[in-house]
Amino acid sequence: QVQLVESGGGLVQAGGSLRLSCAASGSRFSINAMGWYRQAPGKQRELVAAVGRGGTTNYADSVKGRFTISRDNAKNTVYLQMNSLKPEDTAVYYCSAGMTLLALSVMKDNYWGQGTQVTVSS
Repeated sequence: QVQLVESGGGLVQAGGSLRLSCAASGSRFSINAMGWYRQAPGKQRELVAAVGRGGTTNYADSVKGRFTISRDNAKNTVYLQMNSLKPEDTAVYYCSAGMTLLALSVMKDNYWGQGTQVTVSS
């Protein structure tokens, strides 16, 4: 089992920045990819960004150029730096981990954090 604990959500004005963190513990050898999903009210959960153990990254088109994902393998922690935030970024953000980037992106056997609220006011 893998446990994921998120931190860093909150309320910010449009144009502002937030940084999310997610620390993994437990059977860390079962995961290679980590990332962030988000879910807004009435919408499906969507992949925001993901990073493989070697540093390969994927981003949703809606966040490219504004969000940066990174990971510290020694600390088993993944970060999401969110800049130039927009009201449409408002959602619950979930940390996720999986065996591969592909598996993570299709939600195959993902591990999930409890979620952290990000609210961007206009």
